[in-house]
Amino acid sequence: MSNETNHQRRRFLGVAAFAAAAVGMVGGVQAQTTATGNSASPSVKPGTNTSFPALKQVKTDVLDIGYAELGPASGPAVVLLHGWPYDIYSFVDVAPVLADAGYRVLIPYLRGYGATRFLSAKTLRNGQQAAIAVDIIDFMDALKIERAVIGGYDWGGRTANILAALWPERCKAMVSVSGYLIGSQEANKKPLPPQAELSWWYQFYFATERGRAGYDANRHDFAKLIWKLASPQWHFDDATFDRTARAFENEDHVAITIHNYRWRLDLAKGEKKYDTLERKLAKLPDINVPTITMEGDANGAPHPDPAVYAKKFTGKYEHRTITGGIGHNLPQEAPAAFAQAIIDADRFS
Repeated sequence: MSNETNHQRRRFLGVAAFAAAAVGMVGGVQAQTTATGNSASPSVKPGTNTSFPALKQVKTDVLDIGYAELGPASGPAVVLLHGWPYDIYSFVDVAPVLADAGYRVLIPYLRGYGATRFLSAKTLRNGQQAAIAVDIIDFMDALKIERAVIGGYDWGGRTANILAALWPERCKAMVSVSGYLIGSQEANKKPLPPQAELSWWYQFYFATERGRAGYDANRHDFAKLIWKLASPQWHFDDATFDRTARAFENEDHVAITIHNYRWRLDLAKGEKKYDTLERKLAKLPDINVPTITMEGDANGAPHPDPAVYAKKFTGKYEHRTITGGIGHNLPQEAPAAFAQAIIDADRFS
């Protein structure tokens, strides 16, 4: 492990300590923990694929959701969820592997990204965690998908956690990068150690009007900076970044991003229709769905140590650390390992 990676890991000990306090866990990991390189039985190298088949659209009560779909329509469903500031191309190499294995793979753009649009100009551009999770339940309903293996990272990992916690009957199994990411406004009021607070610099920037205007004016360069900080050993090229950056041209992208981070700090209100869900999430519910959590060995974004969240997963559970300089965007940086985790998690169930 490089000195830079060691520095990054030390940098986030404060985040892990905070998460441990918020989740209320003690003791060690009571689950199988494995360390593996970027070689899994599905053979695919990062950058092998550069496009999806023609995107599809499906309407819910709130959104017209753009999504990629690969694999047989009759296959078991897998729903893959991206993070910020990324998009569906995080799974451009994962999806063909799963499709070849017989899965029906669906990758929606979250609200505020790419081809996903609000149906009404009057709808609050709400980025709170419950709203995004309900979007995915609505997406599954619109496509008549009763159950799916859910996989994600960053915002998508948090959303996968919420689906597994609140709608376990819809979630056959889960793969979650960085583990347990459900939060609450109350927990987020607690200050972190200074070094950990530094890691969240963009959240505080977004809390200001200057930050909103700055992100709006510089969203391309801002996102590229986040990519470099979050994945310091991922040497992505301009074409790879630019494919994803087009998703940030969505007319609601800035509003959703800013609301998401302001809502976390209780600086922006959510919608009352999600209050009951948020009260449940504020209790940091256990997850009983069969789960594999993953972490890259060079993740430069804030993330807890796996030992902190292991006991939140009360069903069949395994953690995998992926070595080889893998950063925050694990599915795109280590697609073979992520695809294998989806297949293995499905076998857990």
